[in-house]
Amino acid sequence: MRDLAKAPENVPLLRAHGRYRYSGIRNRPVYDWPNGKRLAVYIGLNLEHFAFGEGLGAELCPGGPQPDVLNYAWRDYGNRVGVWRLLDLFDALELPVSVLVNSSIYGYCPEVMEAFRTRGDEVVGHGRTNAERQGVLDEASERALIAETTQTIAAFEGAAPAGWLGPWISQSQITPDLLAEAGYRYLLDWCMDDQPIWFSTRNGGRILSVPYPQELNDIPAIVGRKNSADQFADIIVQNFDEMLEQAETGPLVMGIALHPYLVGQPYRLRHLRRALSHIVARRSEIWPTTAGAIAAHCSALPAGLVP
Repeated sequence: MRDLAKAPENVPLLRAHGRYRYSGIRNRPVYDWPNGKRLAVYIGLNLEHFAFGEGLGAELCPGGPQPDVLNYAWRDYGNRVGVWRLLDLFDALELPVSVLVNSSIYGYCPEVMEAFRTRGDEVVGHGRTNAERQGVLDEASERALIAETTQTIAAFEGAAPAGWLGPWISQSQITPDLLAEAGYRYLLDWCMDDQPIWFSTRNGGRILSVPYPQELNDIPAIVGRKNSADQFADIIVQNFDEMLEQAETGPLVMGIALHPYLVGQPYRLRHLRRALSHIVARRSEIWPTTAGAIAAHCSALPAGLVP
C-alpha cells in the first residue's frame, strides 16, 4: 500500500468553493437525534408558482412556442389538485412537512398556505418563483430577491423562515454569505452528504447545510430519469431500509423531495402512499421531522460534533 505520509507536497489543487473541508463520514463524532434515534426523515414539499408565457418551468414533454399552455397547466395542476391530495396523505400518516415555498404562492393560492399553517408545518424560503434562477443575479439583485421572499413569508407566517432552498437549486458564488447575513440559519441546496455540516461564510460567519436529496427527488427521478411511479416508490423504500441499517453507526438524514404536480397525480400518489406507509410503519425507530428541526438540533450540539 502506498505510504501517504510520503506523498509529494506539490499536488495541484483545483478551484474550490472554500465553504467546507473534506470529511469522510466514517471518521466523524457520533451523536443522536432526539430520543436516541439515529435516522431523521423529513419531507421537503416544493410549492412552486410559474409565470404564464415566459420564464422557466419543468416540462411534461417538450413545449412549443410561448404561451406553452400544456406545460403551464400541468404544473398548475399541482397547486389546484395535487397539493390537496398530498395534504390528505400527510394527515392520514401524521407526517410533518417542510414546505419549500415560492413567495408568489401567497398571492396566487393563499388557501394552500393556510392549510399548511393550520397543520403547524415548517415554511422554508424557496425564492419568489421557479420561473427564474437565483444564481445568475448580481449581488444587489440576489440580496433583493432574498429580502423580498423573506418579508413576504414573515408577513403571512408571523416569523421569517430559518431555511432556504434556491429556485432550481441555483446559487451564485456568494449565496451562502447573503443568506447568513439575511438571518438564515440553514440552507438545503447541497446534496453532497447524509449529515448536516457547517459552511463557512464571509466575515467569519457560518450557516448549516442540511442534506436535501437529488436522488429521492421526483423531478430528477421522474422528469429526468423517466422512472415510473412504482420505481420512484421503490427507490424511497429501498433507500429508507438501507439508511436505517447504516444509521446504527451514526446519525443520518433522509430527505424526500416532492412536487405536487408530479406525485400529486393519482397513479403516482397511490405508489407514494405505499412508500410513506412503509416508513411510518417503523416510526418508533426513526425521527419523523422537518429540515428546520434537524438544523435546530445540530445548532444546539456541543462544538465539534457537527463537521
